[in-house]
Amino acid sequence: MQTPVFIFFSALLLGMTQGTVKNGMSRVEGGRYVPMYGAGKNEMVTVASFEMDRLPVTNADFMAFVKQFPRWKKSAAPRLFADAGYLKNWTEDLSFPPSLSEAPVTNVSWFAAKAYCECQDKRLPTTHEWEFAAMAGYQHRDERRDSLFSARILAAYETPKTYLKPVGQSRPNYWGLYNLNELVWEWTSDFGSVMMSGENRNADARDLFCGAGSLNATDLMNYAAFMRYAFRSSIQARFTINNLGFRCAR
Repeated sequence: MQTPVFIFFSALLLGMTQGTVKNGMSRVEGGRYVPMYGAGKNEMVTVASFEMDRLPVTNADFMAFVKQFPRWKKSAAPRLFADAGYLKNWTEDLSFPPSLSEAPVTNVSWFAAKAYCECQDKRLPTTHEWEFAAMAGYQHRDERRDSLFSARILAAYETPKTYLKPVGQSRPNYWGLYNLNELVWEWTSDFGSVMMSGENRNADARDLFCGAGSLNATDLMNYAAFMRYAFRSSIQARFTINNLGFRCAR
């Protein structure tokens, strides 16, 4: 049973609509932070400034990509690069329920997401970039120590079928980014690598996508971040998942 605080913040997240938001890119000023994984205990990581899509990629966005690059159609994507669930919410190669048009595209593999970003002259964000951007709240670039910030994120994770909701209908964070912690999990370029041990850093690409090893967490109270890292370590590049989407960076 959900606690009252989770129910309250779920309603708050879903109720803060601002109308239709047009996509574009926001600049995230770089800096140093201590990630939960991917560095030594309490070791600072430097993140260079970068740009990130304000919104997750939608089904309509991905449809335009598929029309231009038919090899990524629902019926054509090689099983080596996308499992059998690829675009399973679409009814045909070039058709999906109208209600999904502005919802985040999901059931796309890492390979498909990577191809989409590259065709936009962009790329997938690194895990450190994504986590650095996602630690921002509404007022500050790092609100991880704010219990209300953590409660909002966990409330969103508790809300079912958020991948069916339109993007951009919530308050943007400090960087002007929408829905980072609300609608779907998101692919990163190196999604499995930060869970590897130092002895495995020269492992082959298969290990990169299986999250073979782990490092000690730096903040055991940051349960939302722990969930994200655990999720990333459990997936492979060809997987397609109902609540896993993406956005691009550069």
